[in-house]
Amino acid sequence: MKTSIQVTQSSMPSFEEYTEEIKDLWDSHWLTNMGLKHRQLEEGLSHYLNVPFVTLFTNGHLALENAIAVYDLSGEVITTPFTFASTTHAIVRNGLKPVFCDIKFGDYTIDTEILENLITDKTSAIVPVHVYGNVCNVKEIDRIASKYNLKVIYDAAHAFGVTVDGVGVGNFGDASMFSFHATKVFNTIEGGAITLRNASIGKTLNDLKNFGITGPESIEYVGGNAKMNEFQAAMGICNLRHVETEINKRKIAVERYKERFSGVKGIKLLQIQEGVKSNYSYFPVVFDGYKMTRDEVSEALARENIIARKYFFPLTNSLECYSEKYESDITPVAKYISERVLTLPLYADLCLKDIDRICDIVLGI
Repeated sequence: MKTSIQVTQSSMPSFEEYTEEIKDLWDSHWLTNMGLKHRQLEEGLSHYLNVPFVTLFTNGHLALENAIAVYDLSGEVITTPFTFASTTHAIVRNGLKPVFCDIKFGDYTIDTEILENLITDKTSAIVPVHVYGNVCNVKEIDRIASKYNLKVIYDAAHAFGVTVDGVGVGNFGDASMFSFHATKVFNTIEGGAITLRNASIGKTLNDLKNFGITGPESIEYVGGNAKMNEFQAAMGICNLRHVETEINKRKIAVERYKERFSGVKGIKLLQIQEGVKSNYSYFPVVFDGYKMTRDEVSEALARENIIARKYFFPLTNSLECYSEKYESDITPVAKYISERVLTLPLYADLCLKDIDRICDIVLGI
């Protein structure tokens, strides 16, 4: 049997580096509740992402739920269905109604040309999604949000380390959520973070993730438990040392894919955005008029023990839990892309020989 190639592979430090990092936990016995590792990682991320405030969470989903909750929103929130289920779930679990805006061809981010038309007197926020390392039209979203006095909370799960004209992506909007899941460019095994443009609500956000506790005998908020533990933080400290090297390795892989697929009829690649420094988080291919359908390509790869992912499919506005409330036909571009997109294997240690093997299968060689 040929060697299996997964759609992704977690970046990890050496065993020795990680065990050295966690060694002092056996001395302190401080394993959670925002200990030394937790604080050290927050400081490191604030510097790397070039943002004024970072707070860590046990995962990206709870980070987004709490970022929405801290602003005490009501009514409707405009978002996109071209995302992972977590984005929509976080809105709904806060008692809010998602209103779905379509995406743009080319970069697959929320279409700001139609976004403003969806705003009503019930709209309280926008939750746009940076996709595959591509960035939303942050300037136009900021203009619209300012005009209607709306909060903007970015789902930046795909955008760790990305910059726009040299500015860290976590500086846009009121808040940004980053996912540090094992499959991401940077991981803390599981984990996530919220960055804030204005740190004034930072303490409240920290209180919410710790049961709403504000003092030894005081609980002022109905909070939950979403704290990152010290072992997760230690993994993040190690991985942060190597993240630029990992991103550069991913870039080499992406360039090889582009070399093989550029100009092939029926294969559409992700649009490069001017002024955006990518993190090469995913390699999506849209099969539109190709000699094989997306599903046929996926099956051909699977027969060779290569796992690709239909990401994002299905759209969140067509998931079973929302099927009676929403219709995917209201976002036709998102539906069109979701039925044709396939993310091919991409990770730092994916060798060029394996990329060529993947490309040969896709191209029918």
